[in-house]
Amino acid sequence: MDSSFVAMESPNSPMHIGSLLIYNPETAPGGFVRFKDILEFFRSRMQLSKTMRQRLVRVPFDLDYPYWVEDPDFDLEYHLRHVALPKPGDWRQLCIQTARIHARPLDLNRPPWEFTVVEGLDNIPGYPPGCFAFVTKVHHAAIDGMSGIDLMEALNTLDPHTPPPNKPDTWKPERIPSPAELLGKSYINGLINPLKQVKVAAQAVPGVANAIKGLIARDFKLTSDYVPPRTRFNKTISPHRVVEGQRFPLADMKAIRSLTPAVKVKVNDVALAVIGGALNKYLTAKNDLPKSTMTAMAPISVRSDGEKSDMGNQVSAMIAPLGSHITDPAERLAFVFGRTSNSKAMTNAIGARTMTEVSKVNPLLYMALGAQLFNRVSIAHSLAMPFNTVVTNVPGPPIPIYSAGARLESMALSLICLTDGLGLAHVVQSYRDEAYISFTACRDIMPDPEFYSQCLKDSFDEMLAAAKATQTAGEKTPVSAKKPVAKKAATRKTAPKKPAAKKPVDKPVAKKAATRKSPTRKAAAPKSTRTTTKAAARKGTPAKRKPSTASAARIAEESK
Repeated sequence: MDSSFVAMESPNSPMHIGSLLIYNPETAPGGFVRFKDILEFFRSRMQLSKTMRQRLVRVPFDLDYPYWVEDPDFDLEYHLRHVALPKPGDWRQLCIQTARIHARPLDLNRPPWEFTVVEGLDNIPGYPPGCFAFVTKVHHAAIDGMSGIDLMEALNTLDPHTPPPNKPDTWKPERIPSPAELLGKSYINGLINPLKQVKVAAQAVPGVANAIKGLIARDFKLTSDYVPPRTRFNKTISPHRVVEGQRFPLADMKAIRSLTPAVKVKVNDVALAVIGGALNKYLTAKNDLPKSTMTAMAPISVRSDGEKSDMGNQVSAMIAPLGSHITDPAERLAFVFGRTSNSKAMTNAIGARTMTEVSKVNPLLYMALGAQLFNRVSIAHSLAMPFNTVVTNVPGPPIPIYSAGARLESMALSLICLTDGLGLAHVVQSYRDEAYISFTACRDIMPDPEFYSQCLKDSFDEMLAAAKATQTAGEKTPVSAKKPVAKKAATRKTAPKKPAAKKPVDKPVAKKAATRKSPTRKAAAPKSTRTTTKAAARKGTPAKRKPSTASAARIAEESK
């Protein structure tokens, strides 16, 4: 999978991911952070990350997977850069600068990462003047979402005054292998790879059997909802990018789950439904909304605890319908939950880890040729994509973190790579008590990112309002439902007498029901009542069944 991101690299499709991180220097010594302070902070913590000083070495003709080598020419000041926004330094300027930085490809002859320090953020609502930002870029071949969080942990601390590591840096550069050496290794791996393929195929057999068994037992099913419609986002892209996003209280994101209280909806389901609603609003305004649901590829991390700091990707994926064709928030969330549960069942049956291992034994030569053909021939206009967009969920730290003493205020945007046929991608990121939904898009396909960002906000607000209305109705329903139950019980169990007008209905009825069901007293219904019931039955009217002892006791207890 790592190699596929290298093979897909092109001027229009740089395969790196990143973030826009906003820091507040008020917690740093003196309340101020200089660029050289950041340089020194990074230099002191290089030993904590495997990613920072390793570069890719590609095999001639892509006959084998690239190799990771400790870069003998590593230069920190090349990878850590410094710019400033012109005044007034507002949010729109920051998004434009971030998109321009993200659009430029990385130099794959160096360790594939860059951090740009952006100053001049003096007019952004919600952030005090003097804040600065990191615009990060790391090639997708080096990290996935979870190992990216590990990289964040290496370059951040839990306390603003944490001293540098006291262990000596034992890092040593390596010699770059010659083309002859790389070809020799590729020859050996070419002999071994068929054995690996047989082993992985054998491991995949139980998963395929489980999938067939699940289909027969109807544990999951295949529906047309997983077939994506053609949209404006699924065509050849340009090298230009736009980025935007919204942040929401995490508590509100969790509260939206009450729209479907009978099932265990997850925050990820809520995010998918919010994005589905935003796409509905955006494409409706463009008069371009498909009649069927749009779908998203949702990556699934299969990284174990012992692999958190390892380089490369340990991910599988599932297809998640977004319910973009449904306007009602509650119906859309229920639809998304049902379809994602079905997708998870299919993925679990096959085995997400098995799917990842299969991708590791595919011959790189064919992958590279296929990627180059796809990019150079520009067949995305006519070739149907298996999904319309990407929605990846990356949980962030729940507590404050610091870099060079400055506190991370927000993970404002998460940046993602695009390819031909995939002109829009989303990242759902959490940090502390906030959740962020951000997106990266081709500028030619989405020239109005502010409008789509507003669609995300409107979709979220609409779902939150519906959830609050549901909660309010749920609180009132049990109280109003008790009185009719008690009243019916009184009608069935008592002789045809008129109750006293001044006495409450609930308490006397419950008390009498409990008294009549007590073993110490007999409470037979009058003959007239029994006769009326039998007569009604003979005439075809359904007879009213007397409640059991347990039912009467329950009615009495509820009436209290």
